[in-house]
This record gives sequence, structure tokens and C-alpha cells, in this order.
Amino acid sequence: MRLLATVAITLLGLLFVTFMIGRVMPIDPVLAVIGERATQQQYDETFIALGLDKPLIVQFGIYVRDVLHGDFGTSIRTGQSVAEDIRRVFPATLELATLGTLIGVVLGVPLGVVAAVRKGTWIDQLARLVGLIGYSIPVFWLGLVGLLVFYGILGWVAGPGRLGIFYQGLVEPITGLLLVDSLLRGNITVFKDAFSHIILPASILAYYSMAYISRMTRSFMLEQLSSEYVTTARVKGLSEWKVVWHHAFRNIRVQLITVIALAYANLLEGSVLTEIIFAWPGIGSYITTSLLANDMNSVLGGTIVIGAIFVGLNIFSDLLYRFLDPRSK
Repeated sequence: MRLLATVAITLLGLLFVTFMIGRVMPIDPVLAVIGERATQQQYDETFIALGLDKPLIVQFGIYVRDVLHGDFGTSIRTGQSVAEDIRRVFPATLELATLGTLIGVVLGVPLGVVAAVRKGTWIDQLARLVGLIGYSIPVFWLGLVGLLVFYGILGWVAGPGRLGIFYQGLVEPITGLLLVDSLLRGNITVFKDAFSHIILPASILAYYSMAYISRMTRSFMLEQLSSEYVTTARVKGLSEWKVVWHHAFRNIRVQLITVIALAYANLLEGSVLTEIIFAWPGIGSYITTSLLANDMNSVLGGTIVIGAIFVGLNIFSDLLYRFLDPRSK
């Protein structure tokens, strides 16, 4: 019950913040809808139709009601429902962030464990260097260098975009995830092209995810390896493999769940620059383009969706935390 109350308050706070942003922005919502050449009568009619003549608290109530019904308004830029636009662009971000997180976890967790076990060695120094670079280098610079080297010079991967122009429309969408849909449809050619387009931006995101995950894994493992039960296990003659993976690592699984969930949420909401550099048609690119076009309905709608996903992932990690560690209940 307490969890539900916390979620409700958090989402209500998110809606309030986005509502106030829409009201304080120096953009007239009426002119954004009808244009600057509209007559005063058209302006007044639209002003009333949008409910802007009502008290602020009433406007907020209407806003909450519409959002709960999945109505984020109409996009000025596309002329379509913002909800439809988000349904169209979000699978691209989901696919990119998911692959980036998977790569980050597969590489980051073992790197963090090995760095902790071999503390002070060259492997540990390498892991710390990887993490330092990941926290220091701007993502847009790494993306541009990646395009120059792996696409422009070596030609190992495809260029910007999600799919080559010759393959667009060949696969009927099922899930909206191109890699999954192409496999489900049995079109290996489209799958290879889609993979060639996604692997570089996903690897860029995976690097930053790996830097965070490896650093936290190393920190958690160092704490466990210095515990008395680990010393006792070694004294008993257990192999280093069992001590590390069956004892120490098992005790950091719960903490890692939260770290991975946060890393995933950060990629979902923070892949804006990567999507712009690689012309990736995801929600980050959609929000940025809408912001430049003063399309606040689209900006606020996308912000609400990302915020809700962030809250949802935190709730999921909390529930999984309680399931794996009954002591936290």
C-alpha cells in the first residue's frame, strides 16, 4: 500500500512539473495551434476551447484527466496525436537502449568482478581507466569519432539511420523492434542491415553503461571480499571460483539489480545526443525536434512517458529486490 501511495505521489508530482513547464514557457499555446495570422475571434474561441480561461487548478485537473486517458494532445509539427507519435518512435529507443544495456551488463559485470578480485593489478587499473574515460568523454564526441572510424574509414558498420533506404517497409511491424520483427518474419537480409545500423550507437551507449556497471560491481565486490565469511570460505579450502561467484557475487546480486535498472533507465532517457548524431528515429530525437519547433505538447508528452518509465523501472527493481532478499520486506 505504501508503495502504491509513493508511486501515485511521484507520478502526480511529475504531472504537476510538466504542467507548470507548459504554463511558464514563453510560448503562446493558442498561437501555436492557430498560427499568428488568426483573427482575434479565432484566438478567443481557441483560448476557451483549450480551457485556458479556467482557474489554474481546474486546468491541472483537466490535464491530469487527459493524461490518464492517454491523451497528450495533438502535435503541431506532425498534425497527429502525440500518443500515436510516441507509439511510433518509442520502439526505436527501446531497442537501442535494451541492446546497449545488454552489452554493458555482459561486459561490465565480469570486468568489475575481475577488477575486485585482482585489486591493484593491471586488470584493475584497466577497469578503472575504462570507467574514468566513460565518465569523462562526451557522448557526442565519441559518437562522431565512431562514425568517422568505423563507418567512414573502415566501413565496418552502416551509417546513420535505423535501416537502409532499400530495406524500409520490407518487414511488417509486429513489436516495433526491427531486429525482433525481421527475425519473426524470417527476413535475414533486413536483420543484418538493421544490426549493422544499430551496433555502433548501441556500443556507444553500452560503453557508458559498462563504465557505470563495472565501477559499481567492483565496489560491491570489494566490500564482500573483505568480509569474514569470504575469509572463512577460503580457509575451508574452497576454490577461488566458488568463493567469488557462489558466495561473494551471490550477495551483490540484489544491489546489481538496482544499478542495472538505473543504467537502463538512464539510457532510455539520456540517449538524446546519440539519437541525434546517428539520426536514430527514437523518442529522444522526437522530443528534441519538437522542442526546436516549439511543439510543447510533444515535448511534455515525451517527458511524461520517459518519467513514467523511469518510475516503473525503479518499482520493478524494488519488487525484485524484495523477492530476492526477503530481509528487505
